[in-house]
Amino acid sequence: MIESLLVANRGEIARRIIRTAKRLGIRAIAVYSEADADLPFVAEADEAVLIGPPNPAQSYRNAEAILAAAKATGAQAIHPGYGFLSENADFARTVEASGLIWVGPGADAISAMGDKINARNLMAAAGVPVAPGTTDPAADLDAAVTAAAEIGYPVMVKAAAGGGGMGMGVAVDEAALRTEYDKVRAFAERMFGDGSVLIERYFPRVRHVEVQILGLADGRVVALGERECSVQRRNQKLVEESPSPAVAPQLRSRLLAAAVRAGEAVDYRNAGTVECLLDPTSGDFFFLEMNTRLQVEHPVTEYVYGVDLVEEQLRVAAGLAPTFDPDALAPSGHAIEMRINAEDPKRFLPGPGVIRTWVEPTGEGVRVDSGYTGGNTVTPFYDSLLAKLIVTGATREEVLERARNAVAAFQIEGPKNNVPFFAELLENEEFLSGAYDTAIVTRMR
Repeated sequence: MIESLLVANRGEIARRIIRTAKRLGIRAIAVYSEADADLPFVAEADEAVLIGPPNPAQSYRNAEAILAAAKATGAQAIHPGYGFLSENADFARTVEASGLIWVGPGADAISAMGDKINARNLMAAAGVPVAPGTTDPAADLDAAVTAAAEIGYPVMVKAAAGGGGMGMGVAVDEAALRTEYDKVRAFAERMFGDGSVLIERYFPRVRHVEVQILGLADGRVVALGERECSVQRRNQKLVEESPSPAVAPQLRSRLLAAAVRAGEAVDYRNAGTVECLLDPTSGDFFFLEMNTRLQVEHPVTEYVYGVDLVEEQLRVAAGLAPTFDPDALAPSGHAIEMRINAEDPKRFLPGPGVIRTWVEPTGEGVRVDSGYTGGNTVTPFYDSLLAKLIVTGATREEVLERARNAVAAFQIEGPKNNVPFFAELLENEEFLSGAYDTAIVTRMR
């Protein structure tokens, strides 16, 4: 097993990785920015290195500073968490070229799936269903208009290099397309350094369902069930649950088989997620994208399948067999995760500030993965995620009841937060029925 691990991330995911590393007897090394010096993950690591000022470009996205910290501390491996450099193929290559172990998929797989158009084409060739869309970037506005006319409105305008729900717009007609194309292209150039745009069929009533895959050290790819991710605001997830209330056994079999084919098509190793759009009426699903990293919502899969995905990532990176029998994977129980963010619960606008009160819920079936505690300052430099509230149980009904109690017990004073939204959601009949889609938050607002 790996002996020392540098965690190239911050907040709750850094704490999460550090927790498993220390349980396994691995020396856990944190890196942190000046803004994060007082956060729990820094204190909980065996060693911590200051790598720069608050600006992510000068700290958590600063590959040179992270590699220098790894060298200075004698780290054997680097775990990137999610976000920041986790899906940067060049960084993965540099880590390995430096003689370190990269706890993630190979750089070639990251590159192949990082470009949305290339990924779509690869998946289609592998027999994974894809939605109608362009097979090459729409080089200019005229090409986008022509493609949209062939696909049929409404269409989704997407940054080819985007991810995480960013760099996307919906066009219901040509006039809207002309506006969205320029907007998405400019955003993509600014955020991703790549203005390539693809045009894809947009489904107004659809569910967002993803499959957790794990590429094992022996070359096999296995699927650890699906997660329902349809509670979203601005195309970004707020709630995830597993198993999905929309996926019956026959559909699950097809969905998981397609996800395994997706992983096999790029010789995938380590943890990854195949995201799909699901038409709940027809049962048809379409490949959306592949996230070549650990997901924010991985805890719901951990509960339902009884695995520690961070441990499995470390074992794959070390060339070891998994802790489970790949031929005997079976789900059990239900889990729901709610993303507790520092944001207005009505308009979902960020609201940083000093945390005056922080009381986490406890009890059977309740887990909190938090990045902060009382007295910490939530700064405007990073994602607004404060914590993840994960609730588990034997049935969805049991989990919903426990979730209501947990949300009521979660006390946060200081920064704005979306805990009141979850209290509202857990009384919403559409959500409680399980028959919801990606527009549920819009309808609630």
